[in-house]
Amino acid sequence: MTQYHLGISAFYHDSAAALVGDGRIVAAAQQERFSRIRHDSGFPEDAIRYCLATAGIRLGDLSTINYYEDPKLKLGRTLSSFASAGPAGLPAFRHILPEWIRWKGRATDVVAQRLKAMNDGVAVKVLKGAHHRSHAASAFYPSPFERAAVLCVDGVGEWHTTTIWHGKGRDLTLANAISYPHSLGLLYSAFTYFCGFKVDSGEYKLMGLAPYGRPIHADKIRDNLIELRDDGSFSLNMAYFGFLQGQRMVGERFARLFGRPRREPESELTQGECDLAASVQKVTTEAVIGLARAAKAMTGENRLCLAGGVALNCVANGELSRAGLFDEIWIQPAAGDAGCALGVALDQDVQRSGRRLQIVPGQHDAMRGALLGPSYDDDDIASFLEGRGAPYRRFGEDRMLETTAEHLAKGGVVGWFQGRMEFGPRSLGARSIIGDPRNVEMQKTMNLKIKFRESFRPFAPAVLAEKADDYFDMRQDSPYMLVVSPVLEKWCRETSERGLGSINEVRSQLPAITHVDNSARVQTVHEETNPQFHRLLRRFEDKTGCPVLVNTSFNVRGEPIVCTPEEAYTCFMRTNMDVLVLGNCVLVKNDQPPLENDVDWRNEIALD
Repeated sequence: MTQYHLGISAFYHDSAAALVGDGRIVAAAQQERFSRIRHDSGFPEDAIRYCLATAGIRLGDLSTINYYEDPKLKLGRTLSSFASAGPAGLPAFRHILPEWIRWKGRATDVVAQRLKAMNDGVAVKVLKGAHHRSHAASAFYPSPFERAAVLCVDGVGEWHTTTIWHGKGRDLTLANAISYPHSLGLLYSAFTYFCGFKVDSGEYKLMGLAPYGRPIHADKIRDNLIELRDDGSFSLNMAYFGFLQGQRMVGERFARLFGRPRREPESELTQGECDLAASVQKVTTEAVIGLARAAKAMTGENRLCLAGGVALNCVANGELSRAGLFDEIWIQPAAGDAGCALGVALDQDVQRSGRRLQIVPGQHDAMRGALLGPSYDDDDIASFLEGRGAPYRRFGEDRMLETTAEHLAKGGVVGWFQGRMEFGPRSLGARSIIGDPRNVEMQKTMNLKIKFRESFRPFAPAVLAEKADDYFDMRQDSPYMLVVSPVLEKWCRETSERGLGSINEVRSQLPAITHVDNSARVQTVHEETNPQFHRLLRRFEDKTGCPVLVNTSFNVRGEPIVCTPEEAYTCFMRTNMDVLVLGNCVLVKNDQPPLENDVDWRNEIALD
């Protein structure tokens, strides 16, 4: 009889559920994809129901239910943080403490109550995990490595902000840790806040802004904000930060250090924000490489696994890969807190069964390409479209691929909705918007007319894995779009500058995916993990000679990635996409009737 283990992350940001059974990942999804609330922190009831339905089981059939961290330890850290803040922390303490007393300090009890209210059978007792162990398990157990160093870096869990682990077979042992308030993730979030972006949401914007700037403040950051030591450890100078007081990330002393006030959200960006972003990115990368060097020294391993929110920093990952410290690096695609739901379930499965996860023959790891979410067959899709009165043509797969490639080759922007939805923050060819990277107008069109987002934000290339080395300076595969690599010099053009004023300058023969510093956040597409997307890239190459497509998430700014055919159709109709491909059903925008009774999506979706 299959032993099923459910993992749950909830109540802070990026709530999720994951189900593991008999050595394989059955399903995993973020709650935001169902609730349509970006970074939803609520109880992930919809994600749980999806996971159970995928396995055809009820709550009462589960062997274990696991919460991703220890609420009592987190309460202790919260109380200690306010105590160390002194009188300055009293206003936030009065605001936050009642919530902790009422329910956050006993989050596992709240999970049990919410599970009971689902009326889906009698659930077993909810077990508590440990935040950083959940991260580490999500990184090591699905990886292709029998032995590895494991590095987890984030804002904060219960107490730990950085941990180094040694993974050997089914054993995962803590080697060293750095504790709150000394946090690389919170340092990066402080600059995210200071540059006018949302904490726990806008860090990727800061990373995308960094190449437009110069790291002129890097020495100032090292001298005043963070001490980086030779052994890889670090500490923050808390005199410049405000998060201990619980109200804001930084205060006036931080602003005086950089001689400028905090940028107001949604106000015009300046070169000053670019330089700040470049500076903290440089220091963050140095810190990550220092930690990786320490992990190698402590474990003696030549392979590294990464998780935690900082592991989503693709620029640092790229520099770490090119540093040559490890033979191979594997990064959990859901590296943030959503991935902890998977990690805590994997930990239970491995420890109770005594064996590692099964890797499907031909696949590199046990994540199944991160395609772990809901899927819809062609009959489901056709039924929806007919109910909406949406004109479409239904093809066999071969004709669908040919038609899609033709539209792409002619400059069309395509909404691509196929198979199981991705788990994690990246669209990987299941819920994607795709286009021709050779088109000099593609980045501008996608940013301003389709995604409705800031013009500086770059787009990623999806490239046939077997052709990646022909276009990018790749040291290893990047199947989850988590490594930034240089575009090869032979494709690049000499340009004059890298500031904000050069956003529209053509820098390579693939201008839509070449960032201002001639880099790209590469996704290597493998036939074994996503055969249909791989076949589409092949068709596009046959028509154009180019094995690369622009690949961005299927959503507009502030909206979670689409999950259902209805959400995909609505997004398609509200934007300037030309074609929508739902399974084998192809819709052309010019054939569609106007949306009836539609509202302005900007009034429904909060900006990210």
